Amino acid sequence: MRFLTIISIFLFLSFWEAFYWFFIKDPFLFSPPSKVIPTFLRLILGQDPSFYLPTDILYSIYHYFLGFFTALVLGISIGLLMGYSKKTEALLFPILELLRPIPPIAWIPIAILLLKLTHAAAAFIIFIGSFFPILLNTRNGVANVEIKFIEAAMTLGAKKKDVLTKVIIPAAMPSIFTGIRVGSGVAWMCVVAAELFGVSAYGLGYQIEIARLYHAPEIVISYMLAIGLIGMLLDRFYRILEQKTLKWRRGLVFE
Repeated sequence: MRFLTIISIFLFLSFWEAFYWFFIKDPFLFSPPSKVIPTFLRLILGQDPSFYLPTDILYSIYHYFLGFFTALVLGISIGLLMGYSKKTEALLFPILELLRPIPPIAWIPIAILLLKLTHAAAAFIIFIGSFFPILLNTRNGVANVEIKFIEAAMTLGAKKKDVLTKVIIPAAMPSIFTGIRVGSGVAWMCVVAAELFGVSAYGLGYQIEIARLYHAPEIVISYMLAIGLIGMLLDRFYRILEQKTLKWRRGLVFE
C-alpha cells in the first residue's frame, strides 16, 4: 500500500512538472513542483521576511477551532433535540431549511458589517459552513436508531434519560462522527474563503491573495499545499478519534 502511495505521488509530481514545461512555460502564471517544493520548505522554516507561513498556519487554525467548536456544540445539541423530539423538529425545521441553502460566502458581507475585520468574523463564516452538516447528521443518526433497541432498554427498566444517554446517543455516534468529519472539511475550506475575501487580515487565505498581487504563483501554490496538508491531518485526527470511540463496531462493519 505504501509503495502505491509513493508511486501515485511520484506520477502526480511528474505530470505537474511536464504540464508546466509543455503548456505553461511562464513563471508569472504557474509554477512547477521543482520550484514550489523549495519555496514551501523555505516558507515553512520562516526564511521569507514577507510571508511567515508558521504564523499564518496558527492564525488559520485559531479561526478554524473558534468557529468549528461552536458549530460542534450547537450542531450536536440541536441535532439531538430534533432527532429525539418531533415537536422540536417541527419548530426548527422551516427556519433551518431556509438558512441551510445559503452559501457561507454569501454571509461574508454580513460578517464584515457586524463584526468588522476580526477573528470573530472569520469564525462566524466557519460556523455557518460547518454547523449544518453536523446538525443534519446528528439528527439523522438519532432519528434512525432502531425502535427494538429502545424497547429492549425500556423493558429492562431503563428511564428516558438512560435511554437517551446509553442507547440513542451511542447508536447515533457513527452518524455524528460522519457529520463531524464532513463539517470539519467544510470548516477548513471556509477558513480559507473567509480570509481570502478579507474577513481577517491574517492567515493562509489572506496571504494567498497577497501573493497573487505579487505575481508569485510559487508562493500561492505553497500556501495551497499547506492548506491541503493541514486539512488531511485534521481529517486523520477525527478518523483516529472515531476509531477509538467506536471500538465496539470492529468486526460488525466493513472498514
